[in-house]
Amino acid sequence: MSGILRTGFRRAAPALRGHTITQTANIRSKPAKAPINAVETTIGLGMLSLAILGPSGWILAHLEDYKKKD
Repeated sequence: MSGILRTGFRRAAPALRGHTITQTANIRSKPAKAPINAVETTIGLGMLSLAILGPSGWILAHLEDYKKKD
């Protein structure tokens, strides 16, 4: 069975490598309509940090409760 798979992959490999497609990205951007101030940046980073670190902090704070077998 493994011999069949190896032979099949050898035959398919040149066909897969035959033509390569080059992708190019055309990125065009404009300046922001309304600039973001320091307060909005701080709130956004704070919420992102809370969303990432909050659940893991909750688990670590209640680790002893999770260890108990009732």
